[in-house]
Amino acid sequence: MTATPAQNHADNNPHVETVDVLLIGGGIMSATLGTLLQELQPDLKIAVFERLSDVALESSNAWNNAGTGHAALCELNYMPEGKDGSVDPAKAISINEQFQQSRQLWSSLVEAGVLDAPSTFINSAPHMTFVRGEKDVAYLKKRYEALKDEPLFAGIEYSEDSRVINTWAPLLMQKRRKGEPFAATRVPAGTDVDFGALTRQLVDRLAENGADVRVNTEVRKLKRLSDGTWSVKYRRTIGRTPGEIRAKFVFVGAGGWALKLLQRSGIPEISGYGVFPIGGQFLKTSNPAVVAQHKAKVYSQASVGAPPMSVPHLDTRVVDGEASLLFGPFATFSPKFLKTGSWFDIVGQVRPGNLGPMLKVAWDNPSLITYLVGELLKNHKKKVDSLRTFMPTAKDEDWEIIQAGQRAQVMKKDPEKGGVLQFGTEVVTGADGTIAGLLGASPGASTAVSIMLGLLKTCFPDRIEGWEPRLRELIPSYGDTLNARPEVARESLDETAEALALTA
Repeated sequence: MTATPAQNHADNNPHVETVDVLLIGGGIMSATLGTLLQELQPDLKIAVFERLSDVALESSNAWNNAGTGHAALCELNYMPEGKDGSVDPAKAISINEQFQQSRQLWSSLVEAGVLDAPSTFINSAPHMTFVRGEKDVAYLKKRYEALKDEPLFAGIEYSEDSRVINTWAPLLMQKRRKGEPFAATRVPAGTDVDFGALTRQLVDRLAENGADVRVNTEVRKLKRLSDGTWSVKYRRTIGRTPGEIRAKFVFVGAGGWALKLLQRSGIPEISGYGVFPIGGQFLKTSNPAVVAQHKAKVYSQASVGAPPMSVPHLDTRVVDGEASLLFGPFATFSPKFLKTGSWFDIVGQVRPGNLGPMLKVAWDNPSLITYLVGELLKNHKKKVDSLRTFMPTAKDEDWEIIQAGQRAQVMKKDPEKGGVLQFGTEVVTGADGTIAGLLGASPGASTAVSIMLGLLKTCFPDRIEGWEPRLRELIPSYGDTLNARPEVARESLDETAEALALTA
């Protein structure tokens, strides 16, 4: 299409600032992509826009997620039991491979002085799975048998002995009912990650190296110009001052608001997508006597009808150097796509292209609605009662409720079902590769490096080959897998553990 004189004038406005890369949203995804690009091509002009008063205040904030460092060591939803009773480790191995890439990049950045001391954002916390009842015990044993010889799961332990489990996590065993079948697995090499601290450190270094980081800056409109660049209209949240910036490439890493901004961009690839917001709450204790007895992240099976992100777990957390325990999550509902979003988010997303898939998802998931209603009816006492299935000695007065982040689960078209609810992350990219955005939730933060590596290949196909030598320096397993090479896997795990000061 030929541009009109008015369009040409608008596209070449010399008074509008321009950048090579605009990152919308100050979370771990934007921080990771910005860091990679700055390492690969330092002369790129990068800008980061965050609508809140600081970065990492939404999904990447330490109190808005469990900080597990998802490596599929303990999360059962990455390895469900098949209808024939079999268990396939493929997805669990894939998730672990992705987390190892994150560990490798963080190790490289620690050694280069880009990141602070490892203990400021990552700490050792064994990953455990604990189940009750004969059916789940049989499943967990099959899962253990399928994983114990996989190189990335080296060191996994299994036990049905209360005395052994008591040495792993005493709070699980104290006053446990006798005769109840139970079992646990444990991987000593698990971690607890403060993605808020990690994000802040990465963004601080981006700014030190020349990136233009702006908080209190909300993107309002995105328009692709005839020269292939993007005109992005924004507004300062303090003073309401409007502005415009031009970018050759735009990444939308705005959590739940990514859908809204991608819709405003007008790219046809976003048609058919919607999101379903699910909030969460955790029980938290900082009682030193309780915290000292539990040094692990313990996951179990999800309730019937519950989404995978609602798998109950009792977690060691280390935030700003202080240890505490979290239990949850308990699902909540809000029409907002972010904790600081709009009450109209859930209806404002509706378009002709996504209405059908969204209605089909609602029709096909009555158990999810039932689960959410049941969760909303739980008061503090009932939440602590749920905790007692993990920790029989839990006292109401030791635990407080904290509000976690909003998770916007992907709904999208499906050629067979009409519409599906997807519990993962997905990158949506414009046809010409000049804009991309991330939708979805877990295991996003833990696999941010892998997700952004995939984005680099898709959106920068003419540069990726030249970047590969530097990528292999930063991430030694780039372009290959670890699990298929036992010796290499062992060396990589040992090297990143040493660099990140992790002790099993």
